[in-house]
Amino acid sequence: MARLLLFNKPFGVLSQFTDKGSPTMRATLSDFITVKGVYPAGRLDRDSEGLLLLTDDGRLQARIADPRFKLPKTYLVQVEGDPSETDLEPLRKGVRLNDGMTLPAEATRIAPPALWERDPPIRVRKSVPDCWLSLTIREGRNRQVRRMLETIGHPVYRLLRYRVGGLWMGDLEPGEFRQLNQKELQDLLHPERMPPAVWERAQRETMARWG
Repeated sequence: MARLLLFNKPFGVLSQFTDKGSPTMRATLSDFITVKGVYPAGRLDRDSEGLLLLTDDGRLQARIADPRFKLPKTYLVQVEGDPSETDLEPLRKGVRLNDGMTLPAEATRIAPPALWERDPPIRVRKSVPDCWLSLTIREGRNRQVRRMLETIGHPVYRLLRYRVGGLWMGDLEPGEFRQLNQKELQDLLHPERMPPAVWERAQRETMARWG
């Protein structure tokens, strides 16, 4: 039976277990994950936070990470500026990056979520407004969310992933992980099969915790 872990990756942690060759010591997954034989399914940049999945099954790892399967990934994003609905519309239609057009994303303004304090704190300019967005994409290009928002003129201050497929981060604190059961595994791979009431309850509970 495949094992799948759900991990709330803190800011500044590499999505790998070793950091060979670095001139300075950087935090890695080995500082948090005590389960042996699991590896990241996909990646989350060192300067991003939130939901990272790990598994000991190579086929499952590919199924989660391969952009051909278009698993939805949802992010909470703090951006510079005060984007209007008109500003967000290009994200919903697809924007051109240096590696091609993106697929249409779901982009919505949200109230500031009740998140933990980041260490180190973000650097904001008091003279410039900022706001929070919920952004869902179905691709996995390198630093895609950051590049999409830079393209529309709203650089990212803070980026946290809180959903992959049919799985939400729930009440995991930064640095915590837990193992998923088989029902949750099916929810991950087939979010479209989740009854609407279950889907809405899971999203409501997560946003009540972090949103």
